[in-house]
Amino acid sequence: MHPVLFHIGNFTIYSYGVLVALGFAAGITWAYFDARRQGIDPNKILDLAFYLVLSAIIGARLFYVLIEYRDYLKDPLRALKIWEGGLVFYGGLILAGLTGAWYILHHRLPHWLVMDIFAPGIALGHAIGRIGCFCAGCCYGKVCHCSFGLVFKDPKSLARLGIPLYPTQLISSAMLFIIFFILIFVERRKKFDGQVFWSYVLIYAIARFGIEFLRGDPRGFTI
Repeated sequence: MHPVLFHIGNFTIYSYGVLVALGFAAGITWAYFDARRQGIDPNKILDLAFYLVLSAIIGARLFYVLIEYRDYLKDPLRALKIWEGGLVFYGGLILAGLTGAWYILHHRLPHWLVMDIFAPGIALGHAIGRIGCFCAGCCYGKVCHCSFGLVFKDPKSLARLGIPLYPTQLISSAMLFIIFFILIFVERRKKFDGQVFWSYVLIYAIARFGIEFLRGDPRGFTI
């Protein structure tokens, strides 16, 4: 819808990259203050967040490139241009999960409590990142004949151009913001460590299952 935010000379600032960065920053900030509130060393949370962000970006990009490999055969170096859009959330979640498990075990942190602390931040960051998907045009929906169908016109957009599509990116973002607030509610009333994390896994899985029926991009059928 609006892939390019602005230009600084010959350097292009992409909406997708900015919003994904804002999403990571928001999620980490939430986890930092929540850790301090719950008696966990916030500096360890920041260290863990660094490894999680790095592994999440690598995993999400790797999955996207593997799925859309035909687009990168002629120019493999394009795979490094993450700021142009193209991440698969589950790829990032898997690699970040493995990295997080290693860090938590290595530093002997209370793993379920740490996962509870990160869960709302993941939902919040993901919600903001989905707005970036909307700007870039990735993760687009099927053809929509309803009044709320959106038409992408920018030739740099990754979406199908000139036809109304379901705004799956915005629907996903709205659902993730709702999940974020649900997790805050659960956290304030939880009975055991891990309850917030597993609530996130369950609710997001159900929400993602529903949104897949509206996805029109190849990733929507593959993942």
